[in-house]
Amino acid sequence: MENQYFTSDGLSVKNRAFLLGDAVKVSFFLRNGGLIMDEECYFFLMASMRKMRMNIPLTYTLEFFQNLFHKELIEGKGIKNGIINFQVFRNNDAVTVSKSSVSYFYEVTESDDVLAVHQRPLEMDLTKEINVNNNLLSNIRVHCPENIYGGIYAEENDLDDVILLNPSKRIARTTSGNLLFLEGNIIKIPKQSEGAYISPLMENFVTFLHKNNLADIQEHEIIAFESQKAEEILMISDEKGIFSVGKIRNKTFESSRFIEMVESWKNSF
Repeated sequence: MENQYFTSDGLSVKNRAFLLGDAVKVSFFLRNGGLIMDEECYFFLMASMRKMRMNIPLTYTLEFFQNLFHKELIEGKGIKNGIINFQVFRNNDAVTVSKSSVSYFYEVTESDDVLAVHQRPLEMDLTKEINVNNNLLSNIRVHCPENIYGGIYAEENDLDDVILLNPSKRIARTTSGNLLFLEGNIIKIPKQSEGAYISPLMENFVTFLHKNNLADIQEHEIIAFESQKAEEILMISDEKGIFSVGKIRNKTFESSRFIEMVESWKNSF
């Protein structure tokens, strides 16, 4: 199904997203005709805009986004389930960049259930040709040429995604999301200081697991070899959804325990 696109006003090629990649992106989630985790997603958007030193319009309240998506998507298009990838970009309309206004563009990808694990497990590999930084801006979704390179590398090697390392050769994330490694009762997650994305979707999931004593959640500095030691691996992407990882190089992984945890999490909504 083709994605639906929406903008705040007419798009011009002079916008700084097109010219310079001057934009931030955050996902919102529609489930059963309503927004879920909307507060977490909204505050992440505000934090991302502040990190990029964007002017935040006074109209950008939580209620503004709730009403916007309800009017344009739920009522206007009848969309009940999907991922809204919302992008705010800086315009070229002021004497200085710091004074420029912002506009938005978003698209929605419909799905049966945004909290369901996709049926087909992913095949991945590590790439050591490039790495991702681990600074303040590495944790938010901004223009990242490493993601573009990694996506093309995956396509050319018949992979679904690639694992990106940081300058210290430790696991940061994939091109589209974060990785969770299950060993026994422990779920290891790369620290944000390692270059992992801030992810409202993942944070909601691991918070649920922690509160219900379903797993011991640990943030770690994870070397590349440790990906081969995991029993199961889950990839959570705010942009694309939730996936089990079936194979990395010659190692295959199970998925039953993570799928069971996700089912319990889904039922909590």
